[in-house]
Amino acid sequence: MAIKEWMAWEGGVDVAGFTASGLELPNLIVHVARSVHTPVGSAQAGMIFWQPEPKSAPVVAGFVCPDSMVGAYFGPKIFAGTPFEKLPALGARIEVRLQLPTSVTARVEVAGHVFEVTLTELGSTELVHRAASEPLPFAQQGVEVPAARASVKIDGKPIALTIPPIGLSGGPGAVWSPAGIYAR
Repeated sequence: MAIKEWMAWEGGVDVAGFTASGLELPNLIVHVARSVHTPVGSAQAGMIFWQPEPKSAPVVAGFVCPDSMVGAYFGPKIFAGTPFEKLPALGARIEVRLQLPTSVTARVEVAGHVFEVTLTELGSTELVHRAASEPLPFAQQGVEVPAARASVKIDGKPIALTIPPIGLSGGPGAVWSPAGIYAR
């Protein structure tokens, strides 16, 4: 596989779930890392997608990062050819706290909202390799630790969230990733 685009991260906190029943795709995604490295620079970065009313437009949808150049890299480079390709880069403040071995927490301030995700009941550390496939067109390698429980607060209010056993990327729906890489 000839690699044209890549990103690497350290300290990733990922959750993708449902706040309503009967949905085909998660209506809440928080996918952030305390350090992301790209060909255009390094920063705290990730993606937020929150659509509390499934028949309405998302309240927040974009690549989050305090560095606009790094944030703008993800859509056209890593997520090209997906529904996420055209998402905007949104200025954000991101904090990832590790309370190992019991939990990890991510706090993201973006677009006037605060998202807080805490992963607990962390499982065994696993080495992963996923080939590029639908719906995400990039290969993944990394170290993952699945979480049996995820709690989410948006603007200080707890959100009831159903986490599928398999997330959008083919891994767990709630996972801490100490290190990894996406390449395409």
